Amino acid sequence: MEAGARGSHQRRLSSASLGELTLSEASVYASFEPRREEKLRNWLDNFLDRQPGVRVFTAERHWKQHEVHCRSCDRNNTVCQHCGAPLGRAAEKTVDARIVTDMLNLAWEGAYDLALLVSSDKDFIPAVECLQAKNFRVVNAAWKGLGHELAKVCWASFEIDELIPSLLR
Repeated sequence: MEAGARGSHQRRLSSASLGELTLSEASVYASFEPRREEKLRNWLDNFLDRQPGVRVFTAERHWKQHEVHCRSCDRNNTVCQHCGAPLGRAAEKTVDARIVTDMLNLAWEGAYDLALLVSSDKDFIPAVECLQAKNFRVVNAAWKGLGHELAKVCWASFEIDELIPSLLR
């Protein structure tokens, strides 16, 4: 890794010296809520996972009723005050851990020199720092305005917003 590539400034992908890159495999990690996101699950499993060089790992998010505390009235609510629907959230705990495990394992095996991490989650910062300390470059791709902390520690970063139209059929 080049001296000064990490630290207080963020390197933009356009100014990074990447040389010639070859994409040999892409791992996609996604979670979905059963019954609500079946279209997403079908696309991931029946289309994306069948593309050459693409591996898809999915995990179910499980919805649980959850109280929401209102700071204004200092009350806990279990149903929406407008429509009466139960309040809750769909949680998953395996996707981030799997990404970190695979990034470290694949680096250990020498399977890549540069990883592209599409995320704005700062929970990945320790793994990125560990990899870069061992001369593996991590490039971050995130939505505009999100993930500044993660982008700052990555070797390079770019925003994916303007790429989306070119990815659509």
